[in-house]
Order: sequence, then C-alpha cells, then structure tokens
Amino acid sequence: MASHTSVSPSANSISVAAPPAAGRLASLDIMRGLVMVIMAIDHTRDFFTNVPFAPENLKFTYYSLFFTRWITHFCAPLFFFLAGTGAYFYGRRRTPQALSRFLWTRGLWLIVLEFTVVGFAWTFLVRGGFFGVIWALGASMVIMAVWIRMPLPWIASLSILMIATHDLVDRVRPRQFGSFAWLWTILHVRGLAVLPFQIPKLVLFQIVPWVGVMAAGYCLGALYQFDGSRRNKILVRLGMVLTMAFILLRATNLYGNPPVGLGGVSQGDWHLQPTVEKTVILFLDVEKYPPSLQFLLMTMGPSLLLLAWLEKSKLPRWTDPLVTFGRVPLFFYVLHLYLIHLLAVAVAPLFHQPVAWLFHGAFFGGTPDDYGHGLPFVYLMWVITVVILYIPCRWFAALKQRRKHWWLSYL
Repeated sequence: MASHTSVSPSANSISVAAPPAAGRLASLDIMRGLVMVIMAIDHTRDFFTNVPFAPENLKFTYYSLFFTRWITHFCAPLFFFLAGTGAYFYGRRRTPQALSRFLWTRGLWLIVLEFTVVGFAWTFLVRGGFFGVIWALGASMVIMAVWIRMPLPWIASLSILMIATHDLVDRVRPRQFGSFAWLWTILHVRGLAVLPFQIPKLVLFQIVPWVGVMAAGYCLGALYQFDGSRRNKILVRLGMVLTMAFILLRATNLYGNPPVGLGGVSQGDWHLQPTVEKTVILFLDVEKYPPSLQFLLMTMGPSLLLLAWLEKSKLPRWTDPLVTFGRVPLFFYVLHLYLIHLLAVAVAPLFHQPVAWLFHGAFFGGTPDDYGHGLPFVYLMWVITVVILYIPCRWFAALKQRRKHWWLSYL
C-alpha cells in the first residue's frame, strides 16, 4: 500500500508529455482513503454482527446485508492495484536496483507484520492470525522486486495473462501435490495450509492472481506520463471495457468464475432466481478467494471509472479526510483492527453479552449465539471508528510530510 504520489521523469520514462502537477494525484490518495474507510465496514461487521451466516449465503441473505459485504469487495483489488501504482511512482525517482530493494524489504516487513502485529489484532492470540491481505501484499511485493527488472510491456503481458487465465487451474487441488499441498494452497486455493513446523493457518489471500493485479497497477503508473485529458480518456475506456466484459461473462456463464464446491464461498454460475432480489444478489456474487476473473472485472472496471471522475472533477472539501487516510494506509489498517476489536470488548458488557471469546481467537472460533448486533449498530460502530482514527492518522500524515526518515516509508 505504498502511498508515494509524486512523479518525476527519468531516462527510461515514456516521454510523451510532462508529468501532471502533483495536485492532480490527490485522486490516488482519495481512492486509497476511500477503500480504507469502506474496508472498515466489513471488519466492523465481523466483530459486531449478530448474523450467523455469511452475507453471500443466497438462502438467507438480503439486500442490505449483501451490499454491506459487496461494497467492500472493491477494497482488496484496489489495495494491490494502487500499491503497484505507488511502486511505479517510487521508482521514477530511483534506480531499478533501489526500487527492487525497497519492494523486497517492504514485502518481507509486511509478511512479518501479518503474522505478529496484525494477527494479534484479529485474535488477541500470540500465534493467531491467518494468511490475510497484508501477507499477500508483502509476498506480491517480493515477487514484483524481480518483475520490475523486465520491460514494462512484458510486465503488462504477464499481468494480463495471469489475471485472465488463472481460473483454468481452479480444479487443481492441493492434495494432488502431496507433501507440497501447502504451497499450492498459498498460491491459489482457499483453505488450511499446513506448513512445515507450523500450526495450520487459514489462507484467505493467495498469491495468484493478486500479484498480477499489483503488476497491472504498476503498469498504470506509466499513464501518468500522459497529459491529464489523454489519461482520463484511457481510464474511462478501460473502465467501460472491463465493466462490460464482466456483464457479458456473468450473464453467459462463459468463463471466469469457479463452479460451486471448489473451496470458495460464491454460488458459482448465475441463473434466474424466484425473486428479483435473489437474482441480483446471485449476479453480483462472484468468487473472491482467490479472486476470479469475473470478480476482478466487476471491481476494477467501476474503480477505474471512479478514478477518472476524481481526476476530472474539482475535489470537494469533504474529501480532505480521505486524502489523509490515503497517505497513511498501513498505519490506518493496523490501528483500525485494534480499535474495532477493543470497541467490541468494551461494548459487549454494556449489552450483557459474552466477552471472553473476544480474547480467544474472536470470530474464527465461531460467534456465540447470544452475541452481536444488527446492521444499524454495526454502521454506528463503523462511523465511530473512522472518526476516532482521523486524529492519529492526521498526526502521522503530518509527521511523514515533515520528516523524511527512511523507516517512515515502511509505515
């Protein structure tokens, strides 16, 4: 989630136009900030919900619950995509060797954070946690440290190939690899990975195709060598193509989403349901773990259209807090998990609900039957979380702007 947004030309840049003014790139910070705030909805729901089933469960779900979950699907793709774009900008002012070193060291740092600080935030257990988004971001950065040595067209081709074709191996299962089953799990399968000398851990975020999404974001950075008008047209056209491709593939069930029973949580193919509500929900319920081609088309198409709109529009003042959050995304991420978890601990006794389970793995061990709240309360806790986080995030963003210590770029 690199947050560097300044661009400077270099000898091997695409020399078609001067880079845009730094102020124009506030759009990228707003996008980062927006996805951080939206992400907090999902995690607040995780800790406060009283719903005993997944929001994607077609048998029980309903509009408000499903769309509370669905809107957060845009977050992970943009995490990886904008991290790649940030890496491209970081590299414009540095040598390829310096960029490569930054990527693999930051990547390893994120992996360590996932299984220590972040894992503890989720579970309040020293050896808790799972293969989550921070781990996958870190692993993707380590891989990108090698990929960025290739010409940009090669990176773009590899990215498109991985995103478009990875669904072809959905039926390959970990057990087919024997003692290396754990490796295929962390590469491409949702499930438990039993690593050598480690306790089993749940793999939610795999490496494939997320590293391809990060590489696509890296290639997007090259568009910022074009003038704003030309870049905007490309973003709009690309966003429209991706969105229409999703509608076509989903409506025809032609390709791009795994069938039911392959370890994910989606309902597989789309078909008409008894009600309009269920039909719409099923149409939008595509696989996230790992993200299918349809999932990435559904999320990245509208995201590029929003990015184009943000660049073309005069930014209103209410976007200022989003800029702040977007400049310190990792800081926000770590703090919001601890804050939400502690809020859950503080609120439970007030409603005479069980609290001990929140110190022993939280919802990964199952939510007690007499615990939780409805969606209005979940949204209230979400608003409180975002408001409280603005103060420390504004302080840290100002600190990063005042001081240029090398270690700040890792936070």
